[in-house]
Amino acid sequence: MNHLLFDENFNYMNNPLDESIYLKRTIEKDVPIRGNYFRDQTAIIHSMPFRRLKHKTQVFFAPQNDHVCTRIEHVMHVATIAKSICLGLNHYGWNLDTDMAFAIGLGHDLGHAPFGHEGEHFLNIRLGGGNAFIHEINSYRIVEHLTNNGKGLNLTYGVKDGIISHNGESFEQYLSPDGLEKNLNQVANRKIKPSSYEGCIVRFSDKIAYLGRDIEDAITANFIDRNDIPLKIKNGIGHKNSQIIDALVDDIINNSKSEEKLGFSDEKFELLKDLRDFNYEHIYRSTKKERNRTTVGKIIYALFDYLLILFEKLERDYPAYEAQTLKIEKAFGQYLESLHDFYLSENNPEVIVTDYISGMTDSYALDCMAQISFPVSYF
Repeated sequence: MNHLLFDENFNYMNNPLDESIYLKRTIEKDVPIRGNYFRDQTAIIHSMPFRRLKHKTQVFFAPQNDHVCTRIEHVMHVATIAKSICLGLNHYGWNLDTDMAFAIGLGHDLGHAPFGHEGEHFLNIRLGGGNAFIHEINSYRIVEHLTNNGKGLNLTYGVKDGIISHNGESFEQYLSPDGLEKNLNQVANRKIKPSSYEGCIVRFSDKIAYLGRDIEDAITANFIDRNDIPLKIKNGIGHKNSQIIDALVDDIINNSKSEEKLGFSDEKFELLKDLRDFNYEHIYRSTKKERNRTTVGKIIYALFDYLLILFEKLERDYPAYEAQTLKIEKAFGQYLESLHDFYLSENNPEVIVTDYISGMTDSYALDCMAQISFPVSYF
């Protein structure tokens, strides 16, 4: 057997590391009565970064249509899909923690910049490219360091590991945990794998959640018509989000229930890749999005340069921001004051500016852009 272990009753044991490792916290706490991973769920839900997700792009920028998916809906989809897969596999003898998977799903995208992957792309380019800004690593930075005025959320290692390694753009047919306890502060790219099967399941669930849902939004936005979806995909996994989710979740459960590996069947994995390719061609890289893509770059660069100059001009004299004219200047100063102790060890102003911009919602970024672009009215 290559991946899964069995206990003395021949039931599946889900993870290669001792449970105490997954339950580690940066600051140790007594086990809450509601359970460690349920505690993580509530910590994420009550955090400010989570609340901001309701005004952050999934695919379509700053949507005014309540029926269009935003980032908060996406993370809920991922969490529920991951829990469904865990429940299905547990029915066949696996020993997966549904609360752990749900918590990873809730927290996996807390580090997304405004305007979705375009915002991430332009922040990364502005910082020099390569792996300068990766939302998976930024999600970890937010939950471990930035939230609660620099104290973080004090989540369990298992949940943080699942967040930093979720890599929704990597398409694997099968996944298994790497079996390593990693120093998450040193992770610098997307090459790592999760340490738990729950983390692997969230990594699959991320793709299942966004591929079908993005089809629905693209139809609403008149990017595509449902008839444009290739017949092979329609017949194999469906043409609606609910059908696609059901088909792929059922496939993972049925394909993994009695195997020694976790993943998709050959047939469904090929259809998953076909759907991915269709979405990239007709939605994510559509020429219809080009104007917005260019605009996002202008906004990210303008905000970055403005805040960087402001930060360096005032030389960390945070109270001096109160004397500034614009709301963005005052808000940035208050942000810096709230993280004063944490930023004492941060010597890179570009990282500080990136932290602030990455936390913005689409609507707040647009408002800030308007403030720095148009004359101030004194009446």
